[in-house]
Amino acid sequence: MEVLDKYKIFELLSSRFDEEKKLSEIPNPALLKDGLKAASRIAEAIKNNQKITLVGDYDVDGVTSTAIMSDYFKQIPYPLETIIPNRFNDGYGVNPTVLERIETDLLITVDNGIAAIEAAQICRERGIDLIITDHHTPGDTLPDAYAIVDPKLDGCEYPFKEICGAQVAWLVLGLVKKELSLDIDMKQFLDILAIGIIADVMPLIDINRTLVREGLKVLTHSKRPASVIIKDYINKSTVTSEDIAFGIAPRINAAGRLEDASIALKFFTSTDLNQAYKYFNQLSLLNEERKETEAHTTKVAAQSVNENDRIIVVAGEDWHEGVVGIVASRLSDKYGRPSIVLNIEDGKAKGSARSIGEVNIFKLLDQNKHFLNGFGGHKMAAGLSIDQEYIYEFSKAINQSAKHIPDSDFIPKENLIGKIDTNSIDMELLNIFDMFEPYGEANKRPTFLIENAFVEDVKVFGREKNHSKIILKQNKNDISSLELTLFKQVFELPEDKKITLSYTINKNEWNNKVNIQLLVNKIYT
Repeated sequence: MEVLDKYKIFELLSSRFDEEKKLSEIPNPALLKDGLKAASRIAEAIKNNQKITLVGDYDVDGVTSTAIMSDYFKQIPYPLETIIPNRFNDGYGVNPTVLERIETDLLITVDNGIAAIEAAQICRERGIDLIITDHHTPGDTLPDAYAIVDPKLDGCEYPFKEICGAQVAWLVLGLVKKELSLDIDMKQFLDILAIGIIADVMPLIDINRTLVREGLKVLTHSKRPASVIIKDYINKSTVTSEDIAFGIAPRINAAGRLEDASIALKFFTSTDLNQAYKYFNQLSLLNEERKETEAHTTKVAAQSVNENDRIIVVAGEDWHEGVVGIVASRLSDKYGRPSIVLNIEDGKAKGSARSIGEVNIFKLLDQNKHFLNGFGGHKMAAGLSIDQEYIYEFSKAINQSAKHIPDSDFIPKENLIGKIDTNSIDMELLNIFDMFEPYGEANKRPTFLIENAFVEDVKVFGREKNHSKIILKQNKNDISSLELTLFKQVFELPEDKKITLSYTINKNEWNNKVNIQLLVNKIYT
């Protein structure tokens, strides 16, 4: 593998993108199929003083979508009833259970609804106009709604399809602004929007890259209490997409996973700093609980894995429904194949699927939907429900379907770009990396390989002594050594003291001091 200097690294990173887009170059939201129809109906409801109700989703994308909508309507000003279904009592998105407590003229969904066939029929029967805004992959049959705004719809001319639910909602609100000639600055919502894009693992290319980059700038200077707290918690001069992905998104998600997403919504929509701090502390406590629950469930689920299967399917009783998605991700990472994790309760199973590489898990579920009570999602992630009695047959069938997928599709995207002379690891190199922020899906932080290095020492650290520092030299007789950090794993010193691994080079900022931090990505030997 090629040894890279700084100039070559700059060239490689530059080649990832075409010319950077400006905010003003974001495609016209009127290109969204039914976008203008939806905006016109919302404007009509406001003009006629009709009741408007919003149904969101309990993940970060759904919460940020709801928060943006809620803030926008407050600025009109116009009353908006907001409902985020409880994962445990209500189920997902707009559904018959949720509709039992809704009396409204106009119902809008954000980040859900594309598979809400039954709910749409109920709305039609009750004379409720239903506007669906979503970004998930449509099925063969669409809900009978007043309007459906989803960039993945056939016939939708919006040029960039890989946007999250919060973006769809934000774009529709841009059209509403024009319909009502409102004086609302759409840029003010970019701090929340960026969090939704990052947390929903949208590819950070094209307009997503622009919106995240600008959104993080807005977050840094925003007076919104939630943004002030996020900036204070991260405690760095510059907030990065990775800070959001690893430090903030899990906290926001924890509310919907373990308790109720309304806690996260209140955090984003609080106008009082002390109140927002109270909700943030609640989210942090829930996140700690989530970590413990996830670790236990992952350990138990791993015992049921058939390592000969191409698609892992595991199910168990009393597995916390709120963490099965994370457990599926952990199993996919560990075993290098897509995973489906199901919680069984009273003969019914609900769960999540996570994929890797180029394997389209949504397509596999669609091919085996005759076993399922329902499913929805996209290429890399999905939710599903199934009767307990069909789980075994479903597992056999989906593995049969996966036999036709090339082995190369199962290989995770490593993003190894080469080796680097350790003498080139300095602040100048970090400044080059900074030029290509934000990093995330489809723009991974550069990963480097070090082969057959000599391990000098291993130290464990952390409150639970579950992290490692690996001190090594590329060659045993080198004068200088490298210190690499390996989180959530105690590394055992190999007998031959040799190691091959991949790593990233990061900026570690603490108390206004900036240091270089090398993080282990994957250990090969």
